[in-house]
Amino acid sequence: MTASDAAQRALGTSGPAVSRLCLGTSSWSTARFGAGPIEALEWTLDRVAAGDRTVPTFIDTSNEYGGDASERFIGDALRRRGGLPEGVVIQSKLDRDRESGSFSFNRMYTSLLESTAKLGLAKLPLLYLHDPEHISWDDAFATDGPVRALVEMKERGLVGAIGISGGPAPMLLRYVETGLFDAVITHNRYTLVDRSAGGLLDESAARGVSVVNAAVYGGGALARWPAPAEKYAYRPASPVMAASIKAMGEACERAGTSLAAAALQFSTRDARVTSTIVGGNSMAQVQEAMAADIEAVPDELWAELESLVPPSDEWREAPGSSWP
Repeated sequence: MTASDAAQRALGTSGPAVSRLCLGTSSWSTARFGAGPIEALEWTLDRVAAGDRTVPTFIDTSNEYGGDASERFIGDALRRRGGLPEGVVIQSKLDRDRESGSFSFNRMYTSLLESTAKLGLAKLPLLYLHDPEHISWDDAFATDGPVRALVEMKERGLVGAIGISGGPAPMLLRYVETGLFDAVITHNRYTLVDRSAGGLLDESAARGVSVVNAAVYGGGALARWPAPAEKYAYRPASPVMAASIKAMGEACERAGTSLAAAALQFSTRDARVTSTIVGGNSMAQVQEAMAADIEAVPDELWAELESLVPPSDEWREAPGSSWP
């Protein structure tokens, strides 16, 4: 794979072109970074301005990330540049009220206004309903609920496209099957060692719904090898899961490549995945992800890695499971 191969993919059937790698901002908080600019963001935007399209031009954020600091960091960077650079696409998410947990219709509109004000954008190209696993299906689709609000935002032209972002793959699949959404974000469910979202990816591809895949390293376990995998997807790793990660790491080493590269390219090489979110906590982290995405991974290695996938009862959700 070359850098040019890694450049752009269409978002949905009529959306903008986005980069294979999406800059993740979920940990951008003032507690971690203070009040100054984010190095990774500044470097990325500077490279875009210089005409470099090998860097991520797709940025993922949320109204609640970093206690709302993530969107503020991005908005400040855009204002310093006089607006959104050409070719850069920003996606954000509608979030529930932090204190009450409300996903009400009115709360969703408040969330949208908070995001556009912080980002300094009149319209978002892509907006998701974030973590609806915290409410019931009936509440989500109530007349005063979040789905109606999100659909109305698209109908009114306040956002370009709409999506669903959450954890459980069966829940996301059920949302995709409604035919209302243009995109879906799944995390920790489509990795080298967990295929919970396989059916979700199939259905999304069949419907023309863009898949944005996050947490392909399972919270870091697949990026830190040869360090033992003590956790996977932010939970203690079972002996079976840890053994599988170890075996995959050793297979990659024998093949002359890194487990991190294989873990990332497992997602980016999949035609059903439009973009893969990678952490943007430092310029070095972004550059490492870019390098991992073009690192040589022998074709024959993929079959060996497939033989080392843990059994499905080790995944976050068993195949065929439903929601709720």
